[in-house]
Amino acid sequence: MAAAATSSLTDAARLASALPPLLVAAQRVASTVMQGVHGRRRVGQGDAFWQFRQYRPGDAINRIDWRQTAKSRAVYVRETEWEAAASVWLWRDGSPSMDFASGRNVPKKKHRAEVLLLALSTLLVDAGERVALLGGNDRPSSGRAVPRRLVGTLSDNALLGANESTPPRVPLPAHGHVVLIGDLLDPLEQIEAVVRHYAAHGVHGHLVQVLDPAEEDLPYDGHVKFSGLEREGDHTIRKVEAVREAYQARLVAQKEGLQRIAQSVAWTWRPHRTDRSPETALLSLYMAMADTGRRA
Repeated sequence: MAAAATSSLTDAARLASALPPLLVAAQRVASTVMQGVHGRRRVGQGDAFWQFRQYRPGDAINRIDWRQTAKSRAVYVRETEWEAAASVWLWRDGSPSMDFASGRNVPKKKHRAEVLLLALSTLLVDAGERVALLGGNDRPSSGRAVPRRLVGTLSDNALLGANESTPPRVPLPAHGHVVLIGDLLDPLEQIEAVVRHYAAHGVHGHLVQVLDPAEEDLPYDGHVKFSGLEREGDHTIRKVEAVREAYQARLVAQKEGLQRIAQSVAWTWRPHRTDRSPETALLSLYMAMADTGRRA
């Protein structure tokens, strides 16, 4: 047990060595987004006033704030906030294709996915949310020790299904949240089956597609041999530039399909390149989760 714990701490320290700048930025993002509130604000049953908004058909008459309404020509209702902690399950694609990086100055897709996952978990637990890894054995929990515990679980690829490039379909309670991070290049019907499985049970979700810049741009010319990382074998293309346009059209179709799938169940999808700022991706994702919480 001691040896295993030491190994986990070593793995955590190794991975965390790349995180401090991102985590500093993450804390800054958290303080800006949460504005000192413990728990992300969301509309719900509660006593604490949150905001006024204009009356919409279907709103209860007793929610109208007549004093605020008298100040303008519009009818306003009061919204309250619900600060009960949410449960969030995080997943990153751990399959061999995620070990790809096109250059020394570009991180592997798996590394970037894990950086985003751990930084997001830090923001969430700071906001009082409960967090767990999708497919892991631990129940969602809160507290500052959670990100370190996640690092230990991430290092156990066998536990999380290292060879599976699509998320597992497990039972989750309604009103939970899932964040799925991977290259999302599997057939759209497989990804859609996962998304609809969770959406059908009332789970809110977010898809983050992490791609290497070479996967986006196919910046090669001439005779190139491509080797698959998941036993696809080798494939030689004599003039890569001749297929670039068709390749990029296929990639655009994949992205549009992911966006369509997400929008059809009120989820979000966002792309991220590994040569771009992780802070920007983290801010965008966290803000989307905060907005989803308000509409939950």
